[in-house]
Amino acid sequence: MYFNSGLTKYTLLVATSLVLFSACKRGTTDDNYLANEDDRIGYASDASRVEFANNDVISLADQAGTLYNAEFIRKSTSKCATVAVDTVNTPHTLIIRFGDKDCECADGRMRRGSIVVSYNGRYHDNNQLHTITYNNYYLNGNELTGWVKVTRIDTTVVGDWFYRVQVNDSLNMSPDPLNSKFIVWNGNLMRKWVGGDKTNDRSDDYFSVSGTTSLTRPNGHVFNFNIATPLQFATSCDFAQSGVVNVTGYTGNRVLNYGTGSCDASAQLNVDVHVYQLTLTK
Repeated sequence: MYFNSGLTKYTLLVATSLVLFSACKRGTTDDNYLANEDDRIGYASDASRVEFANNDVISLADQAGTLYNAEFIRKSTSKCATVAVDTVNTPHTLIIRFGDKDCECADGRMRRGSIVVSYNGRYHDNNQLHTITYNNYYLNGNELTGWVKVTRIDTTVVGDWFYRVQVNDSLNMSPDPLNSKFIVWNGNLMRKWVGGDKTNDRSDDYFSVSGTTSLTRPNGHVFNFNIATPLQFATSCDFAQSGVVNVTGYTGNRVLNYGTGSCDASAQLNVDVHVYQLTLTK
């Protein structure tokens, strides 16, 4: 009886130690211990990808609307990107055409299809509304559909633009037409052109983005994004470079931090008292 009692105490001690060890392990900052794919890389990468695509389209439209040509969009050795403008009919129309096949642009990204911008008055008029739609438009093999409504506002200094943006975009991450994987980005944003606005070259442009949106992932899970610290996007970087977002939705409350300004795939997720390091995907 004494032996059995001691064995029982020993068994309980071992079991308790295993539970404590397991609990400590779950509190690690290693992202392998995040509960699900949504948290691990899902909505963090999806939001970075679709907002980059949205921001990129606005930037392309502005470049085309400034020069009425594709000089800083296409590579100097290529003629596959062209710009056409109709200012006779109302609303006016600006179309950026990349052709039916992938076109390598000046920024090294592949594009095909067309971006269509409709507006009234002159393109650069203050408080001008630009409605952007797409015609079989692909960025690096991913199709962008939907629309963006952008109101340009000049803050007294010519070229110091910020934008009210209403977005309803869908980015299809699957090249298989029978297996679509749509990321849906819907909301109201404020976008500020904070660098590179004094040149016509897109490669030095970067922007800050704030506001609120909803993100629907390919698995149908919905997440609400409230941008607490503006997100920074550069035309030369494939990822969100900085910014903090309060995320609510399918997995509960989260705080997502994209960093402090470096162009890298690193991000950080706070879940309650735990901190997890994430690696974003393009």
